[in-house]
Amino acid sequence: MSGVAAIRLEGATASRGGRPVWSGVDLSIGAGEFVAVLGPNGAGKSTLLDVVLGLLPLSAGRAEVLGASPGTATARRLGYLPQRRGFDAGTRVRGRDVVRLGLDGSRWGVPLPGRFSAASRRAAERVEKMIELVGAGAYASRPIGALSGGEQQRLLIAQALVRRPQMLLLDEPLDSLDLSNQGAVAALVQRICESEGVTVLLVAHDVNPILGYLDRVVYFAGGRGLAGAPRDVVSGPVLSDLYGVPIEVLETSDGRLVVVGTPEPPAHHHDLHDHAH
Repeated sequence: MSGVAAIRLEGATASRGGRPVWSGVDLSIGAGEFVAVLGPNGAGKSTLLDVVLGLLPLSAGRAEVLGASPGTATARRLGYLPQRRGFDAGTRVRGRDVVRLGLDGSRWGVPLPGRFSAASRRAAERVEKMIELVGAGAYASRPIGALSGGEQQRLLIAQALVRRPQMLLLDEPLDSLDLSNQGAVAALVQRICESEGVTVLLVAHDVNPILGYLDRVVYFAGGRGLAGAPRDVVSGPVLSDLYGVPIEVLETSDGRLVVVGTPEPPAHHHDLHDHAH
């Protein structure tokens, strides 16, 4: 992947129902970067994930993912964690079995015990490695429904990583987590970027819990999208241009960004989730 952008859009337009969600978007995301996708309701955050996954062809322009056109070939190299609302408390599947589904979920039957199959032993070792990577070893044998939201998210990230993807797409993984768990998951994702060399695209409501961990952000608003360093993009002049109204961005003493002048600042708005169009 040396010298090849993980994601490249050139003059890209994405449409739903014949109407553009965003258009004229140019961006390049480097391999191994941790990137947050921000923007107000319905601006096209989840639409970007659909384009990268090959689920939504562009209506104009060009998209390249891992050096190729988005589609089946590149999708095999992507790990995807869709938006969710949590497991029912009565779900008895063990955490480590949820991770194993990342390898076996598309196959019929039950994996052979490791003593009967070298492939099964390798798979089990891979599952355990990912469980340790996300720091879930202490509770991976417990039922997934009995775990906290933060613990469940760690195991789901392990599931998305178990097939050795080159890119990880996370659709609002911090939603419904408390602030301490949001920071812990953000730190975990940054560590994965560094140790596994995985590019991460994370859709978020609020940039503040992850601000210190990001390489860049992509911000969608007003039918357009811009990418850059977090404080370069989440700034008064840039957001004023995107929204078409005066926006002021203030930085608090503890480093948090507060957006003033829009009814839906990044710290509070909720995406409409283009998957449900």
